[in-house]
Amino acid sequence: MLQSKILILTICAAGIGGTFQYGYNISIINAPTSYIQMFMNETWLERTGVPLESNMILLLWSFTVSAYPLGGLTGAVVAGPMAIMLGRKMSLLLNNVFVIIAAVLSGFSRMARSFEMIMLSRFFTGVNAGVSMNIQPMYLAESAPKKLRGAVALTSASFTALGLVLGQIVGLRELLGGEENWPFLLASNVVPALIQLTALPWFPESPRYLLIDRGDEESCISALQKLRGHSDLSAELEEMLAEQAAVKGQRAKNPWELLQTPALRWQLMSIVVLSSAMQLCGNDSMYFYAAYVFQEAGIPQDKIPYVVIGTGSCELITSVTLASLVFHWSLWLMACIFAYILSFGIGPAGVTGVLPTEVFDQMSRPAAYMICGSLLWFNLFLVGTAFPFIVKSLAHFCYIPFLVVCICTALYVGFFLPETKGKSFLEISEEFKKRNFKAQTHAVFYKGPEEIKSTML
Repeated sequence: MLQSKILILTICAAGIGGTFQYGYNISIINAPTSYIQMFMNETWLERTGVPLESNMILLLWSFTVSAYPLGGLTGAVVAGPMAIMLGRKMSLLLNNVFVIIAAVLSGFSRMARSFEMIMLSRFFTGVNAGVSMNIQPMYLAESAPKKLRGAVALTSASFTALGLVLGQIVGLRELLGGEENWPFLLASNVVPALIQLTALPWFPESPRYLLIDRGDEESCISALQKLRGHSDLSAELEEMLAEQAAVKGQRAKNPWELLQTPALRWQLMSIVVLSSAMQLCGNDSMYFYAAYVFQEAGIPQDKIPYVVIGTGSCELITSVTLASLVFHWSLWLMACIFAYILSFGIGPAGVTGVLPTEVFDQMSRPAAYMICGSLLWFNLFLVGTAFPFIVKSLAHFCYIPFLVVCICTALYVGFFLPETKGKSFLEISEEFKKRNFKAQTHAVFYKGPEEIKSTML
């Protein structure tokens, strides 16, 4: 029972300062949009004596929004080297430095009369999210027992959803979403960071990292005992030792080496497809432009903040706003949006985070997460930038392009991605090896007797 508690507490300690921050920082920027834009205009007027034109305000705001995925892309790139050099747990702990810097910048931006501090703050917040979204699933999947590995890694998506909901709630006018409180709202992300800095040091490093990367069997056994208690560790340790033997003499690969390795062709293809689809399915556009979408749907302005909460918590929004909505088609649109987000949470949001852990070995895993994270953040930037123009061009058909992406991704997963549930990392690797070298297998199988004889000689 104790080991179950330790594993659960490890999940919580990693999640609260990890993917929770990704969801929280996506949603808290929505509520103070108009106040920050007013602050930009007032600050510019004080500096130059001339107010900003509406187009310039929109441009500055787009820079502010875009700073988050650009920071995330930077974080995804540095996450791989951090995970290799510092370890999974230490990387998560040091990652909190970025969000503490971000909280200081945004918290004092109004006092300093500098909207540039908000942009820089969003960049550092993105770096924090980019690192945590790569390293947290890796840390948890490597720390969990085989039978629970998928379920434990999927908690990363649960913490993202929790962050989204709490960010939307804290952003209500009654809490920190008012005109006077928006600097405190943007700086509130320091709280989860401080919680993780306090809690995570009490829990062990990834046992696989300790054994396979560091070669420290004693520390690995100690970490396993903390996570599993005094249960029999022989089978799990034997599996790790087998993986250690399989990668013996190898060093951690970089992304370019993964791209050049034929044995990893289908693994790479799978994470490229799913990482791209995670953003190109259009789900996060709802969080960036939720207020705009619901306003276009005809929902009363004073109810929109509560409806936005519904994108993260369907039960809450139904009880708060259902009686206040007037248009039947608005209700239908809202129901479709909630169903869309729920399906995203059940599928891509969870599976994409754990996939690189399951289909790559210990030496390839950090580089795989760098590729996965870079694609995720690049496509988030792409969708966030393009979505207003898609809406303008296609109106209520704006999600048709995203539907095409979802259908194509589902077909790829159905036909080409093998099942990983209940299998060891080496067994999964063998599944992909058969697929990667299928052409060579057929070539040998169809050789004539003379060719085979010649080969044997």
